[in-house]
Amino acid sequence: MIMSYQDCVGKYGSDYQMKKMIAAGLLFMKEKGIYSTQRNASELDVIMHKYPKAILTGRSAFYYHSLTDVIPDHYYLATRRTDTRIHDHRIVQSFLKDDIFEAGSVSLQYNQSSIRIYNLERMLIELMRFRSTLSLDYYKEIIQSYRKIVFEMDIGLVEDYAAMFRNGPKLMDMIQMEVL
Repeated sequence: MIMSYQDCVGKYGSDYQMKKMIAAGLLFMKEKGIYSTQRNASELDVIMHKYPKAILTGRSAFYYHSLTDVIPDHYYLATRRTDTRIHDHRIVQSFLKDDIFEAGSVSLQYNQSSIRIYNLERMLIELMRFRSTLSLDYYKEIIQSYRKIVFEMDIGLVEDYAAMFRNGPKLMDMIQMEVL
């Protein structure tokens, strides 16, 4: 279980008691201000606890949705434009307008971790929006994965997400050509 410093002080009573738990091997410091009751807490759990308002997107979301087997080098997080910049070498941050930030946000269980991530329909829109920044092989692998699951997806939801963007009709045309 991942906890903040305040959670630990609340649970153990004081900073002194918390340090005794660390010395006894019952509590482990993962990063500054982040503690775990397990020796081997996943980095994904730490990132999600450290940035609870952020949503996984981009290469991270494609990987966690099993659309690709390429493990991303960084954690790709989306935040609101008004949020502060994340200064962490493990994270690539993108800033989104408030009206499109929450659209498609879901909670997903991944290897005993609960993560905030955009759903498959929203990630299809993101794939089309940023296809020029992806390598051709990577893009084709994800498109092939979408073709396999297209009948399980809510196409009406994809159209709703596309309508939120300026070039929505163009995005839907690309989806028609590539996936459907």
